[in-house]
Amino acid sequence: MDRIKKKFDLEGKVAIVTGASKGIGESIARGLAEHGAKVVVSSRSQEAVDSVAQSFIEDDLEALSIACNVGKKDQLEKLVTHTMSKYGGVDIIVNNAATNPVFGKLSDAEDEVFDKIMNVNVKACMQLSNMCYPSMKSRGGGSIINIASVEGLKPSFGLGLYSISKAALIMLTKSQAKEWGRVGIRSNAICPGLIKTKFSSAIWQNEDMLSQFEKALPSGRMADPDEMAGLAVFLASEAASYSTGGVYTSDGGFMLIG
Repeated sequence: MDRIKKKFDLEGKVAIVTGASKGIGESIARGLAEHGAKVVVSSRSQEAVDSVAQSFIEDDLEALSIACNVGKKDQLEKLVTHTMSKYGGVDIIVNNAATNPVFGKLSDAEDEVFDKIMNVNVKACMQLSNMCYPSMKSRGGGSIINIASVEGLKPSFGLGLYSISKAALIMLTKSQAKEWGRVGIRSNAICPGLIKTKFSSAIWQNEDMLSQFEKALPSGRMADPDEMAGLAVFLASEAASYSTGGVYTSDGGFMLIG
């Protein structure tokens, strides 16, 4: 009975989710917690992560809130140290925190902005994963889930720097999978399409722009953040034990648009 269902059970697993104070990160964190994981809810604002963690606890889920600006290595180190002190190890990492401070041409890109995007969207993901590698290895393996984007597969005008960073994150995912597979650590990337979050509010708050976009999508609509959680739970669990190096789009058919 339930031999497949049990593979989705995350009881006893410890997960760190960055950018978890809202949107996709919060939904994924809740999904992992609902499946039994002890979830470290992390984002830049302590007040914001405290609120999210408290909402989990009120629903009888286990959560710990730790503020962290992933762009600062010392804060990443404190995130890992605090998690290890509380739970003794790490089994799941969801690298969700990201930034995109500009919309414009590559030819107008400033070095400082490029460095910031790459530091948060790529370097921080590698650093956090590397910091957790010894714990994952000692615990017999783990799962890294990098939240990339369809922009890393098919760039849109004005989002060049963001697209470059997400393409790099996809390659980081594949490199992690290739190097760390023999010690039981899996790494996969999720590439969301248009999701109703603050991050994409410039599109969905513009009714004309949203209408045009939805008409072009095979699904005919944008998605809610909770629609990303199921795929993340799968990739975090034993149900995905043979899945590594994968790039999974969840985009309502965006990649099918010519």
